[in-house]
Formats: sequence, C-alpha cells, structure tokens
Amino acid sequence: MQTHRITNFFGRAEVTSLCLNKLLSIHQDASSIKGLDYWSFLIQDAYHPSSNEKGKIMKRKGMNYDVGIDFGHGYISRPTFDASVMHREITIIKNDLHCNAVRISGTNISRLMTTAEDALKQGLEVWLSPHLHDKTAQETLEYTVQCAKAAEALRTRWPKLVFIQGCELTWFMQGILKGNNFMERLGNPLSVWWKLKVLKLHNKPLNTFLAKENKAVREVFHGQVTYASAPIEAVDWSLFDFIGLDYYRGAKNRNTYGERLKRHFAHGKPVMITEVGLCAYQGAEDKGGRGFMIVDQANPKQLNGNYIRDESLQACELTNMLAILDDARVSGAFVFTFVAPALPHNEDPLHDLDLASYALVKSYADNKHGDTYPDMSWEPKESFKAVANYFSSH
Repeated sequence: MQTHRITNFFGRAEVTSLCLNKLLSIHQDASSIKGLDYWSFLIQDAYHPSSNEKGKIMKRKGMNYDVGIDFGHGYISRPTFDASVMHREITIIKNDLHCNAVRISGTNISRLMTTAEDALKQGLEVWLSPHLHDKTAQETLEYTVQCAKAAEALRTRWPKLVFIQGCELTWFMQGILKGNNFMERLGNPLSVWWKLKVLKLHNKPLNTFLAKENKAVREVFHGQVTYASAPIEAVDWSLFDFIGLDYYRGAKNRNTYGERLKRHFAHGKPVMITEVGLCAYQGAEDKGGRGFMIVDQANPKQLNGNYIRDESLQACELTNMLAILDDARVSGAFVFTFVAPALPHNEDPLHDLDLASYALVKSYADNKHGDTYPDMSWEPKESFKAVANYFSSH
C-alpha cells in the first residue's frame, strides 16, 4: 500500500524510486529523524493520503514570474525584457506547468503591467508584486501607490488581480534595519538572530509602515491586498485579505515545516505561500531561502566554491514541500521561480551561476536555445516536469 501510494504521488514508479533514494540520502543520519521509523517519516512528509482522499487540494497552483527586479549596483534579475518571450513563457506556465495563478514580480512598472495584462488575458489569476529595493520608506510608499493605481486600471477590466503591497521589507527597504542594502542588513547571522528573534524590534516600525502604506494603497486599488512576509516578520494581518508567506524549508525547520504553518490559520484568513522553492545543488536543501548566497561577492561571475548540480534533489524536495503545504490546507502556493536569465548555466561548475538560482529552467547565455522549447533560451530542469506532474494531478 505504501509503495502504491507513493508511486501515485510522484506519477511514475521510476521517479518514485529516484525521489525515495534522494529523500533517504537526506535523512540517512538517524539523529535527524530521532529514531522514527523511516517509512513512517517518509509517508508523513512525502505523501499525504488525506490530500487526495479528503479533498485538501490547493485552490491556487501558482508560479513566480520575474520581469526584472533592480537590486542596485547594475544588477537586474532580468536584464532584457521581450514582450513576445514573456507571452510565450506565460503560456507555458499556464498550459505546460498547469498553473492557474502567477505572481508577477519586478521593478519597472511598464513591464509589470504589460505582463499582468497578458496573464489576465490568458485567464490566469494575477498576484502583482512590485519590488523597489533599498529605498527610503517615503520612496517605497510613493512607488507602491503608483503601482497600485496602475493595477486598478487592469482590475476594473479583469477582476482576478490581487495586489501584493510589499515583499520582506525588513530586508529590502531602508529604515527598519541598519544598512544601505540587503546584504548589509542581512549582516552577521548571530547579530541578526539576536535583533530579530530575541528583541524583535523590527516588527513595530514594519507594521507602522505597512498600515500607512495599506491605507494609501486601498484608496487607489479596490481589490484584494496582501503582503509577502519573511518568517522573521510578525505582520499585523488584520490589514490584509490573505496571509502571505515566503516559506522555504531548510535544516532548521525540516521536521517542523508543516507544523509551523498552523499558527497562521488562527487569523481566519486564507494562507498563501507566496514563495516556495530551492536551488539545484547538493546542500541546497539545508539552506532554504539562503541557497542563492553561493555567488562570489568579490567576483559575481563565479561561485564561491565547488558545488555539485543535483536537479533530482530540487525536483524531489520541491514536490515534497508542495505535498506538505497541500496537506496543511493552504489556499495556494507560488513556486519560486520560473526563470532567472541573469544567472545563466555554464558547463564549468565554478561559473555555473544557475546553481544560485531557484528557477525551474536553466537559462543559456549568448543566444543559445534549448531542445525542449527551441524558441526559448533555456531548458527545463527536472523540477519543471515534477511540478507540472504535481499540479496536473492535484
């Protein structure tokens, strides 16, 4: 019965065997499962009969789509924006990945609105997520309201549009923590842990700003509004229509990944996972949302060490997390992320920047095109098919 159910979960017996071996290698240290029977542990975390048998299925099967976030210092996550490429990728997200919702992130308002309109016309529910990094609270407020006003013009024609009024602002906006940029605010892990986990001094200024911003946004945008929060942010969710969580799994929360979600349902509002994913290298399963921090800061065209590509690990971990989220009765989840053009694949492992991305496809440089989609300058990873199979069968 166990083998039958696991096979059904992953869709194919050969994929099941691969995923079982991969998950087994992750949990082979007996101390990590504290003496629990491995099969019971695996069935509980990797397959949840109740997800199918009791109908606990995500309403929103979503994908993060980046139109270009300006991180400063000349780094934009999508340097070139081509509307025809965007249209094709949105079509693939809907038809081939079987998504019914897309979170569109970026800085340039024109790119955001062009992509949102395209996705809405294709019948997808759009969660619009403007990103303005490393600016003051006032600059962030003015930018967000400008985006919200533009979003309302779309929403009046296509109602299936949710506005995300910010993302992890404790990290990405100036003024809550000291530092001129995200990396400075991230700072020393020990000092950050003390400030955020123990003192929790960031929550008051964060919620003060969110309340002011929410009021201004709702004056110009009359649809549903949420916020994409970091785990260290205790947000006043009374302001919002959804609970929005950027929710990754790493070594510290591996055995409590589903359990820790329970407190968020106490607000009586739908819980949305605005980001979930991991990178495709061995060890990324332990780093969660910090998996991208393997780029050499002194030489950003290479990695800071030797890393082993493992696409099957990414595929298995991701579908495993989706199963846990499904069983937890979340309203939906946005897989992070579809494509990362600024982090291209390279056959030389030291220069394989794709390893630092969470993308389901590996991007190519120099106008090289893929085999599966010859008109696209990327090739699907194993996680692409794994997510497609999961969404199509749930």
